[in-house]
Amino acid sequence: MTAVQHLAALSALALATSGACAQFVKGNEAVSLAPDGSTRVETPPLPKATLGKPCPAASPACGTGGWLMVETREGLRECTEIYARPGSCRGSSYGTEKRPRLWIVKSKGQWLQCERPSLDSKCVTTKTLPNIVVQ
Repeated sequence: MTAVQHLAALSALALATSGACAQFVKGNEAVSLAPDGSTRVETPPLPKATLGKPCPAASPACGTGGWLMVETREGLRECTEIYARPGSCRGSSYGTEKRPRLWIVKSKGQWLQCERPSLDSKCVTTKTLPNIVVQ
């Protein structure tokens, strides 16, 4: 095994055993590994009521009340809504920029919004007013 391969294997092992693994929130049921090795990602279902156009994540006016961190097929994204509809999300700046954020996760079959990227942080149902934390 070359030094580069060894380093890559150690990095993968460290990520897999930490709380911030590929799904970013340990225990997030919205992200699962299929038997064929592919990753399955679920986002909150759209409500039965018709929604207006989402506030585009690229707009400076959107996201001023805080970003919703949602795992999508494209990876962790900052979104203006929990549903992650096209145009409502952008690449994550978590770890490089401090912003008000909530983490959208699924636990025990219920969609939650958590203060931090951990199910041990304060999590409430997505139907409740959240407590947004700058992180």
